[in-house]
Amino acid sequence: MLFDTFSARSLHLANRMVMAPMTRNRATSEHTPNALMTTYYGQRATAGLIITEGTSPSPNGLGYARIPGLFDTTQVEAWKATTAAVHAQGGTIFVQFMHCGRVAHVANLPSGAEVLGPGTIVCPGEMYTDSLGLQPYSTPRAMTEADLAHVVTEYATSAKLAIDAGFDGVELHGANGYLIEQFLNPIVNQRTDGYGGSIDGRNRLALEIAHATVDAIGRDRIGIRLSPYGVFNGTGAFPDVEAQYLALAAALSSVGLLYIHLVDHSAMGAPPVPADFKLALRNAFDGLFILSGGFNHGSAEQALRENRGDLVAFGRPFLANPDLVARMQQDAPLNAPDMATFYVPGAKGYTDYPALVA
Repeated sequence: MLFDTFSARSLHLANRMVMAPMTRNRATSEHTPNALMTTYYGQRATAGLIITEGTSPSPNGLGYARIPGLFDTTQVEAWKATTAAVHAQGGTIFVQFMHCGRVAHVANLPSGAEVLGPGTIVCPGEMYTDSLGLQPYSTPRAMTEADLAHVVTEYATSAKLAIDAGFDGVELHGANGYLIEQFLNPIVNQRTDGYGGSIDGRNRLALEIAHATVDAIGRDRIGIRLSPYGVFNGTGAFPDVEAQYLALAAALSSVGLLYIHLVDHSAMGAPPVPADFKLALRNAFDGLFILSGGFNHGSAEQALRENRGDLVAFGRPFLANPDLVARMQQDAPLNAPDMATFYVPGAKGYTDYPALVA
């Protein structure tokens, strides 16, 4: 099943393998995509669906060094080379919108941008900056309702720019502790206004962004990534996590989103997402369901046979194996990812992983 073609709504895919979004910090220091990124995605265009690295819809969302944006015409023109390279090989590519929110340092932001979040709680730990090295995360400014209305508009505007740039759709990053999940998670979101304090309040921003982007480019072009039980960037499980995410899934069904992309990082040491909850979440959502987290050929095939998902995403295996589809079809050995080069500039550990010898 993994290598079968797949069609549903706007998707017409060569196989059921998804290249998961992976931050690789290879854009320019001005947050513009470049030729190296075009090569990287073009090398992996045999994936049924590529979801790009996190790409900010706002200057305020550029929390990390050298991550790309998609909010101005220069970035639109730069992204066109990548989408063309993937489409030339019959691939499909969605851009992931990642607003970092409080997961940021001011040294990584362009002039005039600021670190924002649900409140003023600082993300624990440190982050890398090109100019100052490792630094504690910056203190965010608590977003006003005017700020929230503005960020919703930014997502919708960037969704239209994504289509201009040639993308087939947009994935909203509602996982891993970035802005959308900062509002979903009560450990971070301690607001008592209409954007916090309850399941409906915490879900509100995610749903407003979903509505706005669907209105901008259509429901068949919008998906969302979620990570209930995730612990990344100061998040974590909370007492009503399952009730909240089931309510969110049902509401996203009403909006008409194309898919939910579920993150389970237990293979990397995070708490597992319970199997019965994954099934309940799938049943609560009437769109497509993408599974992610530590899959190999055998476990992906089994998940599809058992109808636990429609598509299966692979992250690090696609990074280290540009021809992952062919390798899995042949049960060939896989290259190991070079973790030392994950977030550094240049081609090493990015576009120089070898393909199978013909």
